[in-house]
Amino acid sequence: MQFEAPSGYPLGTNKTFKIASKFLIPLLKLLTKRDWRGVNNIPKSGPVIVISNHISYADALVFAHYLFANGRAVRYLGKDSVFKIPVIGWIIKSAGQIPVARQSDKASHALDSALGLLKVGHCVGIYPEGTLTRDENLWPMVAKTGIARLAIISKAPVIPVAQWGDQNLLAPYSKKIILWRRTKITYLAGAPLDFSRWAGKEEDQAALIEATAYVMAEITKLLEEIRGESAPEQIFDPHNSDLPRTGNFKKQKRKGIK
Repeated sequence: MQFEAPSGYPLGTNKTFKIASKFLIPLLKLLTKRDWRGVNNIPKSGPVIVISNHISYADALVFAHYLFANGRAVRYLGKDSVFKIPVIGWIIKSAGQIPVARQSDKASHALDSALGLLKVGHCVGIYPEGTLTRDENLWPMVAKTGIARLAIISKAPVIPVAQWGDQNLLAPYSKKIILWRRTKITYLAGAPLDFSRWAGKEEDQAALIEATAYVMAEITKLLEEIRGESAPEQIFDPHNSDLPRTGNFKKQKRKGIK
């Protein structure tokens, strides 16, 4: 797949982005009170990977707003099922977003797409956990190693971002947006992460696990700053849980009860 270099302002915007932003940004401004910090850490041009914790279905829209308002139109790697939703799927595909066939032999195609986007200078957005956190208090959990592999191979700057408040706009796994109040949402971007100690180790699984733990620890530090409290010492690991690795586990539990 061939990708065009980003252009316009915000950098990387296209016709679909422009049209959608005229509807969605006023709506988000109406629904939220924004506390946006660390925006100077987001490069205004050149390839960059932005990563964040994942707590709500609203995350992608609010994070895109945060980036768009600060000069970048993001390209997400998202689960392919979303691209199959009528109308919505067409819109996000037209905006340049990349489908990921999770837990399949085609999942590696997303890495190739991300590398292609970065090569021409795009901003690529990734949720390293791959799904909403399973931690009961919404702290980041053990993530997948794809982000480490992408960072090591691409050598693009990786900007960690923590966010808090999206869950109060749209609760985890809920589809009911809170309309009766303006929800305060905080985003905090940190300095670029340093992957130099893992250079050339993109095929070393132990190194990838170590680098991924580093990634999530840095996001967690930022989240601790926002929340004003310490994360638990024991990080939730979905691999050691009976919960499904992806998808709405609450919905699946209800079906199991039936």
